[in-house]
Amino acid sequence: MPPIGWILIILAFFAIVTISKTARVVPQKTAFIVERLGKYKSTLQPGFHILIPWIDKISYRHTLKEQAVDVAPQVCITRDNISVEVDGILYMQVMDPVKASYGINDYRFASTQLAQTTMRSIIGKMDLDKTFEEREMINGTIVQAVDKASDPWGVKVTRYEVKNITPPQSIKDAMEKQMRAEREKRATIAESEGDRQAKINRAEGEKASMIAQSEGEKQKRINEAEGRAAEIEKVAMATAKGIRAIGTSITEPGGKNAVNLRIAEQYLLEFGKLAQASNSLIIPSNLSDIASVIKSASTVLKTVEKKQSASS
Repeated sequence: MPPIGWILIILAFFAIVTISKTARVVPQKTAFIVERLGKYKSTLQPGFHILIPWIDKISYRHTLKEQAVDVAPQVCITRDNISVEVDGILYMQVMDPVKASYGINDYRFASTQLAQTTMRSIIGKMDLDKTFEEREMINGTIVQAVDKASDPWGVKVTRYEVKNITPPQSIKDAMEKQMRAEREKRATIAESEGDRQAKINRAEGEKASMIAQSEGEKQKRINEAEGRAAEIEKVAMATAKGIRAIGTSITEPGGKNAVNLRIAEQYLLEFGKLAQASNSLIIPSNLSDIASVIKSASTVLKTVEKKQSASS
């Protein structure tokens, strides 16, 4: 090939390299740090840019999106001397690309290391049981510590999340036994409370039943007493009415003869019953004389009339 051909090829290659180093397109949410002859010159924002070839150089590229950085598992010792393995996720975002480029060599590595050391410090101040209960407090403390330290790096730490807290297998077994015993305890307590409440309910039911029964019995006796009293009153009123009617009838014409006839009938009826009975009785001799009986009754009636006349 002639020397001119080689020269053209070299010139074409040189032009391609120059163009590639001159034209730059920066993607959205990305920042490029440009150095001119080894010194910071500018920060390229998203869009198309032209650089001076062989003089300007893109030294750093930073994404401005929020980044999730995995924090590797580490062994921490709790206050009660239990070894637990803890890992997590750190969320951060570059706010100042210049500080992120020149403030520290690797802000991602530094942030994760600081999160790990802070985690060990926090876990060392807590008992094992508290580490499972205080995750929110652990996350907040780590975010506060790492965010304060990363401020000179131009990085904002938004949040931290503990993924796993893994105790040794022997501790897991002990915790499982403890939880099983706790569940059995709660079940026993619940059963005893239920039995206690059932006994109380039965006792209250029996009490209410006995009260209702006694009230019913009381009302029953009151009703019976009132019924007997009313019956006695009615009988007395009827008897008094009958006596008044008899007294009125005696004073009427022919009343005495009717009374004498009624007495004779009653006498004969009762005497006949005595005759039918098998028992032996001794009676006065004058009781067999009907006339004398009627005479005696007449004498009684006259006496009653005299008393009534005297009283009136």
